[in-house]
Amino acid sequence: MICLLQKIASIIIGSMLIAIGINYFIIPNHLVDGGIIGLGLISKYTLGLQPGLTIIVLNLPLYIYAWFHFRSYFYNGIHGVLASSFFIDYFHPLMALHTPPILISAITGGFVLGSGIGIMLLTKVSAGGGDLLALMLTKVIQLNVGIIILIIDGFVILLGWLTIQETTVLYSGVMVGMVGLTTFTITKSFST
Repeated sequence: MICLLQKIASIIIGSMLIAIGINYFIIPNHLVDGGIIGLGLISKYTLGLQPGLTIIVLNLPLYIYAWFHFRSYFYNGIHGVLASSFFIDYFHPLMALHTPPILISAITGGFVLGSGIGIMLLTKVSAGGGDLLALMLTKVIQLNVGIIILIIDGFVILLGWLTIQETTVLYSGVMVGMVGLTTFTITKSFST
């Protein structure tokens, strides 16, 4: 029972931190994250779509595939994706607030987003399909999951830079680096 309560708390707290980071720091500065969240942000910038709903739609094929072939990955990720996507769209009014300059937003947004992801990973919950895709690809190709995530994130940031003029690759790279550093620190320091 305690384990279930910890998982629920980590999903709620982690998802809220992800949503705050995206809506307050990342979207107002047109930064692009990696993975499926990054694709959701690109759809927001180019088409005006709700990023949370787009994240769910983009994750559907991955989670359907995981349901049939990697059931444990499905169970460990679906709650995190649904909760974080809901909170991303729920907290969208934060975009209208005055945000710090782009460098501070990239660092702070990366820290807040990384904290949310790290908290969720402590209870074996993921917030997006990019990680799920990387885990599934490691079963097919013999590459480290971290390298695959780096390749996916790099591709999404490059796509964002090519499609959105306001996107700055340098600041998006700083943000993604901060996300990775924060996530690594939390999972390394607090995992049992």
